[in-house]
Amino acid sequence: MSAAWAQQASPSAEALLARHAAMQSRLESSPLGRPLVVDSEELPGGLRGEVFAVIDQPFAQAAKALAAPGNWCDMLLLHINNRNCRLIKGEGGAPPAVELSVVRRYDLPVESAFILRMALRVDDSAPDYLMVDLRSDDGPMGTSQHQVRVEAVPLAGGVQTFLHFSYSYQHNGLARVATQAYLATFGRNKVGFTVVGDGPEYIRGLRGLVERNSVRYFLTVDAYLGAMRSPPAQQPERRLSAWYASSELYSRQLHEIDRPTYMAIKRADRSRGAGGS
Repeated sequence: MSAAWAQQASPSAEALLARHAAMQSRLESSPLGRPLVVDSEELPGGLRGEVFAVIDQPFAQAAKALAAPGNWCDMLLLHINNRNCRLIKGEGGAPPAVELSVVRRYDLPVESAFILRMALRVDDSAPDYLMVDLRSDDGPMGTSQHQVRVEAVPLAGGVQTFLHFSYSYQHNGLARVATQAYLATFGRNKVGFTVVGDGPEYIRGLRGLVERNSVRYFLTVDAYLGAMRSPPAQQPERRLSAWYASSELYSRQLHEIDRPTYMAIKRADRSRGAGGS
């Protein structure tokens, strides 16, 4: 970023640019095949996963798309476990919300889904910074305080965009026990992205779990933005193809389903519709 641009940066943009500068070497040497860094931590009573990435997308275009509440259902529905979504318009000064139908496993029927309603707040008050925050007090299976947060700032004079994506939630004792039981049985071979040993050996357990889900959600945003280069009529299919192809680049962590099955499920989800009220 030029010195002139940096001098004009808003405080929020400066803070995010400082994070980019601090991790630039990690981004440039990332083993994930692109400037992409995944972090995670266990919080008191919860978990947080973070993804930092440089994307070849002009900031103005990316920010406009992310700031539009109506686009978020199209993004979030790409996630393998999100089966339905509708935008709820805010009334009486309340923010809009997205209402997600979330299943525990992709092969469960949508009728078994938990309804996760997340209030959506957008901060686009600065021309060089965007923040989108989605949060819900309640969550499935003893979880709460779910939060999805995306920050964006322009790089290289606005030609590229630096994204910071975070996903966090709290869990009570019963939820933690249930999750540990899953990780000890069905999830015992699943890993995250943080390297903790030679070979390489990847992190497992709760941090591995939140890293996988954080990357899946980040890829929904990335696939949506990438598909905007296509004609509007082609974008829905391009988004599906891009999300699946990106997730398969990290098949050790993210593979769950073959491509034809994923495409069929998601086409059915899309036909179910994402509406407003």
